[in-house]
Amino acid sequence: MSETSTREILLVPHYSRPDNISSAATAARLLTDAGLRVRLLEQDAESPINKDPELRKLEQVPGGLDAAAGCELVLVLGGDGTFLRAASYAHAQDIPVLGINLGHVGFLAEGEAESLEQVIADVISRSYRVEERMTIDVMVRDASDTELGRGWALNECSIENVDRTQVLDATLEVDFRPVSSFGCDGVLISTPTGSTAYAFSAGGPVMWPALDAILVVPNNAHALFAKPLVVSPRSTVAVESEPTTSDAVVIMDGFRSIAMPAGSRVEVIRGSRPVRWVRLDDRPFTDRLVNKFQLPVSGWRGPRY
Repeated sequence: MSETSTREILLVPHYSRPDNISSAATAARLLTDAGLRVRLLEQDAESPINKDPELRKLEQVPGGLDAAAGCELVLVLGGDGTFLRAASYAHAQDIPVLGINLGHVGFLAEGEAESLEQVIADVISRSYRVEERMTIDVMVRDASDTELGRGWALNECSIENVDRTQVLDATLEVDFRPVSSFGCDGVLISTPTGSTAYAFSAGGPVMWPALDAILVVPNNAHALFAKPLVVSPRSTVAVESEPTTSDAVVIMDGFRSIAMPAGSRVEVIRGSRPVRWVRLDDRPFTDRLVNKFQLPVSGWRGPRY
């Protein structure tokens, strides 16, 4: 994008609370006052944005993969769920995504609600850097080897049992060799970024986002060996369900899904395109981990030089 062309931002707020609408309006006003164009995802007539005098003036675009076409970045106001949905628009156009946390934990956000104006100022002045976060690509095939669907994830691919009255009988495979078979509620295959999300709740380790690796976490498996695995980013991780077991569903980042009938196979590899992630400072991931999880660090004395 040349310095003389009009700069444009896709603004993706969560509309659940009046405070969120107010924050979105503030962000839009600051950006437009600085000469940037702001667009929003198309909403129905009853949406709160159509009642706000600042937001209703903005262009609205359909929420497809072209929503952020021509934009400089995607700016997210909300929690981690909103961020993951907004990241799909940025990923499709290979542009950066920046999150401001208006939710609860907001592990994926770079800024907090109280720093909104400063974050917008950094966007206006381009006072940020961009790093790449690893993704995973997902493919599902049925028992006859017919492709059922493809997708990708920034956080995780969750293979989940549809019938909760039964276990999902599955075999885990790494690099085209079987590792273990077990009955389970499902299997989580995660990136380092997603290691602090669903995979963490299922008993997986925290992985620093600078690490390139794929995390595999069996979810409530009935097996003696069902520990989390950390495998090479060049590996292919696969899960096959037994033909006699129940149907499953493959869910990516909590909202994209592919049906997985009994006897199907899911293959996961490193994503062909990373997510471009805006960073506003050089704080280490360790500090973010301590802050977001409110970890006790009293008594720490630090290094002696």
